[in-house]
Amino acid sequence: MSSKTINIIIIIIICLVTPAQFCRVSANNKTNDSQKDSTLQVYLPREVTIKDSCLRLGQVCIIRGNPPEDGLAAKASEIILGQISIPGQEIVIDRRMVLSRLACNGIPTSKVTLKGAEKITVRQQRHTISSGEFVALASSFLERNPPGASVCQWNPIRTPKDFVIGEMDKDIRFSPRLVQSSARSQARVEIGVLSGGKRIGVREVTFRLKYNCHRAVALADIPTGAVISPENVKIEKTVSDYPEPVNWRPPYGLLAKRPLSANTVLRPHMVGPLKSPIIVKRNQNVVIRIQRPGLLVTAIGKTMQEAHAGEYIKVRNADSQRIILARVNEDGTVEPIF
Repeated sequence: MSSKTINIIIIIIICLVTPAQFCRVSANNKTNDSQKDSTLQVYLPREVTIKDSCLRLGQVCIIRGNPPEDGLAAKASEIILGQISIPGQEIVIDRRMVLSRLACNGIPTSKVTLKGAEKITVRQQRHTISSGEFVALASSFLERNPPGASVCQWNPIRTPKDFVIGEMDKDIRFSPRLVQSSARSQARVEIGVLSGGKRIGVREVTFRLKYNCHRAVALADIPTGAVISPENVKIEKTVSDYPEPVNWRPPYGLLAKRPLSANTVLRPHMVGPLKSPIIVKRNQNVVIRIQRPGLLVTAIGKTMQEAHAGEYIKVRNADSQRIILARVNEDGTVEPIF
């Protein structure tokens, strides 16, 4: 075979084989270049507010992958950075933490470009129920469920702190109830905060109560011993810090124990009941009477002091000369006290 023929054969082989190999090498080079150039750009804002309590990198940063279709950005977005466990809590994330979390998930720092702030302050989206809202809820509850028939007013004297709710995507409800108070003229309302049917907190409001009452007021000067009547005393409605006694009645028919000037509000110690007339006098002979079912015993005695009906006096038995304590009856007889 001539040298000319050999050269022609070599040229043909080069033309048939080299283009395919060249294409494969070129493709491999492109792939290597693509992998080499595959990077992650992460932008850090200064402040971020999130809805959930679980922090993911994609929630707090802006992430772009190069090339976009390689899935690196999607993988980085799902990396967990931490958890907000307390309503109102703030978490600070710096660049070192971002790079550390990326590296722990197989994304080396050599493929990451950070931009933006040095630190991110992350807050959870939340809602605050103010102290005033709790007071309004408790007051509305007392309106529907008054703690007493004569209660007419309630003024808050102890109010709660604001209540911070971290997640507002659930149904928030309130459950108020009246709780027992050790202090007189006070009412305590406990308000439970429910989220999604679960109790997540409680606040309490304490009120001072006011009561509808009556009072007797002197219309004119009333001397000692004068009988209280509608002519010299009027009854007024008033509001008091304490409830009216169950057995309160106008003081008509009672006696003034001391002089009362006009416009004086009558107090229990200022008036007293009328005394019955004296039934027995001192050194008066009386019948000592003991009566029981099927038994009646009488004797004669002598009183040692005067007395009204219902009072107790000393009586000397005429037969035995013994001194006994006896109660004076309406009919003038006396009954021994054993």
